[in-house]
Amino acid sequence: MLNYRKRQTIVNLATKLIIIIAAVVVACPFLIMLFTAFKSDAEIARGMVSILPEQLMWSNFISAMQLTDWPQYFLNTIIITLFSVLCSLVINSLAGYAFARLRFRFKTILFYCAMIGMMLPMQVIMLPIFLQIKEFPLFGGNDIFGKGGIGLINQYAGVILPLIAHPFGVFLFRNFYIGFPKELDEAAKIDGCSSLQTYLRLYIPMGKPIFATLCLLKTVDSWNQYTWPLLVFNDPAKRTVQLALNLFKGETIVQWNYLMAATIIIILPVLALFVFLQKYFVQGTITTGMKD
Repeated sequence: MLNYRKRQTIVNLATKLIIIIAAVVVACPFLIMLFTAFKSDAEIARGMVSILPEQLMWSNFISAMQLTDWPQYFLNTIIITLFSVLCSLVINSLAGYAFARLRFRFKTILFYCAMIGMMLPMQVIMLPIFLQIKEFPLFGGNDIFGKGGIGLINQYAGVILPLIAHPFGVFLFRNFYIGFPKELDEAAKIDGCSSLQTYLRLYIPMGKPIFATLCLLKTVDSWNQYTWPLLVFNDPAKRTVQLALNLFKGETIVQWNYLMAATIIIILPVLALFVFLQKYFVQGTITTGMKD
């Protein structure tokens, strides 16, 4: 029978092998995307004969950015992402703090009601939300009852508002703040701090990891939105970067090299943000417990 040390060695080697295989499987689509971005038009036309490009066509990235109005599309996406993230951090952190540290009637029931939203996919509630956006009062020619116009259709706010408050953000902040000792709140009360002052002076500074975690997750979600902006925006000038990728798809031909090159450029800002917030992201995911 193998001794304990040998069994541990075998387990460790098997674990590392599984991790390596999983990493390769996950990395394969990104490598194919990267190699395709450097292929020439002639090589693409011959089909996917080889993965590696015959010649590195760096000009594909320049050509992809010159085919349409990418600065405007990046600006649209940045506006949507920036306001969605900032508003989400404020609303979700306040709600999470209230559920975790404050006492009020029906707190548990309200929390579980909010969590029901995590079980509903966006496709289920998309139509009701679209109707609410279209009938938003006093905007887009609507009267006070939301009739007569288009509301927030074709407006940045029409895309941003549904992205702001999400139950998952409330869940993250609530589970992060609930693990703090009660003595913090008691000490703040002794110092004369109200609940809002306690939140501003104590819980925001100590909540940097969870703020960074939600910031990264919300940025990825907002940056990669496709279906919702497609429904709300009718003006081609309001396209986001994800919608702009469709411009490389013709009726019969797809410019795969330009499409992959543009995709790589699009994911670079999110990748840079992840590198910048990686330390806080890991800390936030580890310290966010499941304690009730």
